[in-house]
Amino acid sequence: MSCAEQEQGESRLHIDWTRCDGRGVCSELLPEVLGRDDWGYPLTHDHRDPVVGPNRTAAARDAVELCPRLALRLDRMRRG
Repeated sequence: MSCAEQEQGESRLHIDWTRCDGRGVCSELLPEVLGRDDWGYPLTHDHRDPVVGPNRTAAARDAVELCPRLALRLDRMRRG
């Protein structure tokens, strides 16, 4: 599958809360998707893994790659 095909559709950004230590890299790269609490931990709008639209996939991939605690994973959502 090409990068262009992967960019189509939505993905879920999974946060492994056992690894996260609130450095805030993800919320800096995805401010439209994640907020931050008083300690720097990411906040989602509905307390679930946030959905990342195709226009934010590149920023989400950057967040996954740059997370110092390897606490993020991007999962493609299946259609149907």
